[in-house]
Amino acid sequence: MATPTTSTGASNKLLLAIIAIFLPPLAVALKEGLTGTFWLNLVLTLIFFIPGIIHALLVVL
Repeated sequence: MATPTTSTGASNKLLLAIIAIFLPPLAVALKEGLTGTFWLNLVLTLIFFIPGIIHALLVVL
C-alpha cells in the first residue's frame, strides 16, 4: 500500500501533466515559478503550440 505522500506526489504530477497539455505556461509556472523557464515556455507556446507542450512536459515530469 502506498503512503499518502507518494500518492499525493503522483496525483500532482498527473495533474500537472494534464495542465501541461492544455496550458503549458501555466504548468511550468506552477512547477518552477516565474523564472526563465516559464518565459522560454511562453515563447515556445506562442510561436507554435507543440514545442510548448513538449517543453512543459519535460519540465513537469
